[in-house]
Amino acid sequence: MTRSRTELKKMLGHFKAVVRSAGVKMTPQRLEIYRETARTDDHPALETIYRNVRAKMPGVSLDTVYRTLDLFRELGLVSTLRPLPDRARFDANTTPHHHYICTRCGLTRDFTDPKLDSLKVPSAARALGCIESAHVEVRGLCTACANDKNTKPTDRTRSRRTKPKLKRRD
Repeated sequence: MTRSRTELKKMLGHFKAVVRSAGVKMTPQRLEIYRETARTDDHPALETIYRNVRAKMPGVSLDTVYRTLDLFRELGLVSTLRPLPDRARFDANTTPHHHYICTRCGLTRDFTDPKLDSLKVPSAARALGCIESAHVEVRGLCTACANDKNTKPTDRTRSRRTKPKLKRRD
């Protein structure tokens, strides 16, 4: 789903302020990569971001997009999600929120809940080190996958995109 112009403008303002305060050079490529990541709340994959940026800037490389997203992650401008084992997705929403992830198709959506926001991090987790953030990730079948008549009971517990395990030969 596309973000509103007001929300995107606010996110771009935050982006520019963070980049400026970090002393990172603002390039047209960085701006466009961030804009493409923040444009939608669909948590786009690297390939999607690359394809859409390249349509506007044909000279941009996949490596540039990858390294730029890694820089944005270090600056706290995006986070990385792995809804399916073989695919990273990027989230430009840095406000406190949680995720719903479909285990079949990988659909990822944000949601908020004050009760989840108020959960305390368990002492067992705090004993492992300094906690920088915490969020809840809810996994299940989205409405479309749950209503898919072609879904077999065994498909409900794994993604179509999950690669089959190879048998080991000794």
